[in-house]
Parts: sequence; C-alpha cells; structure tokens
Amino acid sequence: MPPGRRPGLARLGLALVLILALSACSNLFFVPMKTLLRTPDELGLDFENVFIDSSDGVRLYAWFLPAEETARGTILFLHGNAENISTHIGGVYWLPARGYNVLLLDYRGYGLSSGEPSLQGATDDVQAALRWLLARTEGQPVAVLGQSLGGSLGVVAIDRADLAPQIRALILDSAFSDYRLIAREKLAGFWLTWPLQYPLSWLISDHFAPTRAIARISPTPVLIIHGEDDNIVPPHHARQLYRAAREPKALWLVPDTGHIGALARPEIRDRLVKYLDRTMGRRPSSNNN
Repeated sequence: MPPGRRPGLARLGLALVLILALSACSNLFFVPMKTLLRTPDELGLDFENVFIDSSDGVRLYAWFLPAEETARGTILFLHGNAENISTHIGGVYWLPARGYNVLLLDYRGYGLSSGEPSLQGATDDVQAALRWLLARTEGQPVAVLGQSLGGSLGVVAIDRADLAPQIRALILDSAFSDYRLIAREKLAGFWLTWPLQYPLSWLISDHFAPTRAIARISPTPVLIIHGEDDNIVPPHHARQLYRAAREPKALWLVPDTGHIGALARPEIRDRLVKYLDRTMGRRPSSNNN
C-alpha cells in the first residue's frame, strides 16, 4: 500500500462510522411510514378526516373519532416514533365505546402529513393539534395520551405552549424521560455505535428533555403507565418521570407487560376509564404553578 494511503482509509472508515452512527441516532426518534394500512371504518368506527396547519404552515393529517354516545371528554392521542396513526389506532380504538372522543395525530412526515420530522417540528405539531382540539371542543374537557415518543413530545409541547391549565390530564404510556439518555442506551446496544454513545448523545439538544418540563405541568394531573418488561424504553424512565413530576401524579407499573402493551389489557383499560372519568370531571386550573 502506498505511503499515506492507510491513514486516508482510516479517516474514511471513521467518517462512515460517524455517518452511520448519526443516522442511527436520528432514526431512534423518527421512523415514519407514509402509507395508511387501514382506516377507522374498517374497525367499525365513525371518523372524520382532519387537516391542521402547524405554526410554520406544514399541513398535518389526523383522524377524529367521535364517542358512540354523549362524550364525556376528548383525548388527543400522540403515537410513538414509528409508522403512523393507522398502525397505532389499536391503542385507542376502544375509547369511543367508553364515552370519549379521540383525535389521532400524525406528526409531520408521517402518514398523509406533509414535511419532514424533527423534534422542534413535532413539538410544534402537537401544540397545533392541541389548540385545534381546544377550539373544536369549546371548553369541554380534554386530556392528552402519549405513547413512547408521543408521551415525551406531549410533556414538552404542553409546557412550552403554557397549555397545561386547559388540560384535564396528561397520560404517558411507555414514555422516555430524556432524549440523550434513551439515545445512549440505544447506541450502546450496537457494537458499531457503542464507543460513540456518549459523544453522539451530546449532539442531541437537552432543550426537549421531558424531565425538565414535567414539573411545570402541575397542578394538571399526570399519570405515568409503564410495562415492567419493557425492553425498548426500560421502566427506569417511568420512575425518573414520576420523581420529576409534581402532585397530583400517579405511577402504574404493569407486570408482565412490554412496550406500549398496557392498554391492550382489559383491566388497565377499565382502570384508565375510571381515571379519566374522575379527572375529566374536575374544573381546569386557572394557572399551572
């Protein structure tokens, strides 16, 4: 090999590793799918196609599922990082039969929503959907249910927009507590990115850290649900969020349950409906201090 060739190859190899690692880091949070695999009517549900403009003009797509009888409230559902609302509807399709409207939002870049996903963009999208829903429901009770990434986005979006006083409850299912922490944990699980877990995780802004925002949600009730067998977002994330939150708060650790699996269990659904019935009946706070 000619002199100087080996260092050049080494630099090229390092650059490729960094590119792959940065791509893996980005894909931890956003793995969108454009194709809708089903629609609510295939599950026997009435629904309305909804288009919402985010603050920067990006057009967002959502489904509005009306309650089967007189609605006791409305839930904004924020799904996890992969696919789109058509594959996540299983988490909430049962709520209309229990007396709750549901708005399922696809963030920018997901499903029929335009744009490209990013943390700032997705946060803006959640705020836009929540404002649209509050205007649509005209003072009727609204809660937010976020699963995995959706829970983490919901905490920060509500805090930044100072919308907590208008929300009756925030429910986090399998949410992670910190973007840098979950990135380190995922990068550590792959031999190629293991040596870079700390330097790469520090490239992620802590401006979106849920543990920094969740305390400011109070006095809006916060419910944290997490499967004890979750190997995608380990349950220590739930405990960290619970410690950071202020009262009123609750933590449900569900045995023998994996990632976003709790709401597939009938007893957890029943328990959640009782929680919603109780919190949706409370009057919204005049402030969030």
